[in-house]
Amino acid sequence: MLGKIISIDGNLLKIELAIDITNKTGLLNLHVAIECQGKKIIGEIISIDLKYATIMLLGEIINNSYVSGVNTKPSFASTTRVITREELNIITDNSNLDYAINFGRIPLYSNFPLNLNPEQFFSNHSCIVGNSGSGKSSAVARLLQNIFSSKLKPKTNIFIFDVFGEYHNALASFGNINYKSYTTDRSDKNSELIKIPIWLLGIEDLALLLQAENYTQLPIIEKMLRVVTIFSKPEEEAEKCKNDIIARAIQEILYSGRQPAQLRDQIIAILTSFGTKGLNLETKVIVPGWTRTLKQCLQLDKDGKIQEMQLVSEFIGKYITDDIELNLPNGDIYYTLEDLYEALELAFISEGTLKSDSIYDKINSIKVRLKSIIDGEFGDYFRYNEYITKEDYVCSLNNNSNNQIVNFNINSITDNQAKIIIKIFSKMLLEYSFRVEPRASRPIHIFIEEAHRYVQNDQDINLIGYNIFEKIAKEGRKYGVILCLITQRPSELSDTTLSQCSNYIIFRLINPSDIDYIRKIVPNITDEMLDKIKALQPGYSLMFGSAFKVPLVIKFDLPNPRPYSDSINIKNTWYKDY
Repeated sequence: MLGKIISIDGNLLKIELAIDITNKTGLLNLHVAIECQGKKIIGEIISIDLKYATIMLLGEIINNSYVSGVNTKPSFASTTRVITREELNIITDNSNLDYAINFGRIPLYSNFPLNLNPEQFFSNHSCIVGNSGSGKSSAVARLLQNIFSSKLKPKTNIFIFDVFGEYHNALASFGNINYKSYTTDRSDKNSELIKIPIWLLGIEDLALLLQAENYTQLPIIEKMLRVVTIFSKPEEEAEKCKNDIIARAIQEILYSGRQPAQLRDQIIAILTSFGTKGLNLETKVIVPGWTRTLKQCLQLDKDGKIQEMQLVSEFIGKYITDDIELNLPNGDIYYTLEDLYEALELAFISEGTLKSDSIYDKINSIKVRLKSIIDGEFGDYFRYNEYITKEDYVCSLNNNSNNQIVNFNINSITDNQAKIIIKIFSKMLLEYSFRVEPRASRPIHIFIEEAHRYVQNDQDINLIGYNIFEKIAKEGRKYGVILCLITQRPSELSDTTLSQCSNYIIFRLINPSDIDYIRKIVPNITDEMLDKIKALQPGYSLMFGSAFKVPLVIKFDLPNPRPYSDSINIKNTWYKDY
């Protein structure tokens, strides 16, 4: 017997110790069984001195199963003792299934191995938190290796967004994994360069890519996508569509009320940049008695007016066609970044931006950004040389599930560029899961390193109406899309996304704002658990959530091979010649 209950205060029991603990270690945080009248209540020692111990009640063992929560408090006559190994198996829900996954060892119980049914952890969103150097990357690498160390080899669809290129070494040479690696680093000969077909991106994707600042810029992006379909049409039909756009733009300019010289210059600019075979500055305007070019008809008379303005308007009106309908593409036609840029320019004149300085200034940033993407290295990631459907493209990422882990090494681009790529891929994976039948029959797990850089409370909701990570957090589970967020700054994460996580693996965390944020956002976390988090040694973590019957301090074995995540060694760098 451990001791006698002398007070009961809510879920806290105080016991007078019946054993001499002078030379005993490791009693703090041990789990105890409190037995009375056939009931077996489980608690944890949360404080202890030479004479007394305080026990926090956690749950009950009923019919050899652990149930969280205590409905009836124990009596003062109850006996208290340290749990047995059999009871430890019950409260940890330790599994002996052939496909059980090792989640490390429990140091408090002589490195007792914790083996869980993967359903308990991987069917819900999770978050892995800890300061730099606390052991997150090694633990994630070991956990991924352990998935493929069980007797049965899983058919996983795991996608990792690897910010520092840490995981390639730990996974590429691990014998039991079918592994695929993509990279943004052109010098990396061991991985395939990331390539995203630009024609698979919709309005929302392009708004993110072009860093649209508010929803008023979305119509021009939509118009651009409608116009780009022209380039897939037969030549005669394509010219008819372009002529219609040009003619409507010129008509709007003619009646915009501006000075004649401005009207002439704008019309000449349009026809110079976008003229077609049938409609350009040299197009013949034939009337009874004379023939002139369209450019000649735009000349100003001695009064500074366009003398043939009515004639030009009537002539241009012949190119306007009411039966043209430009539908939004749905990934069904091939086009390039350059096609998109030309479509954007046509969309500009189609939307009347040239006749309004305020509209032009607001929209022109979209054009500038698209041009910079085309001219810069970032555009290379959106050049795909042959047509592919969205379905086939998503399937190709992991070779139709033949590759169990796909790693995207994004360490050679900026955070802003990485955020765009991660969001685009995550959205594609979620939309793909919508089409899988039966629903959730092909689960997808998305691991995001340094998640606080990308999974943020940003402006996406104001821009496109939702944040893709919050959408996955709220809806993804029913379709089998599961997030695992790995971060050292939880306070910078999206509140909604973090609050939807059901499982937490928390390494040492000492920043007061992060600890306070965890306290506010994470359900069912106690002050006792937070105190443990601040005192954890490197490699040790506190695990709690739906996968864990009780909160547990766990230590993972080091992965083999290890990720490239070691800290700098000053001795071996500063003094290597001594």
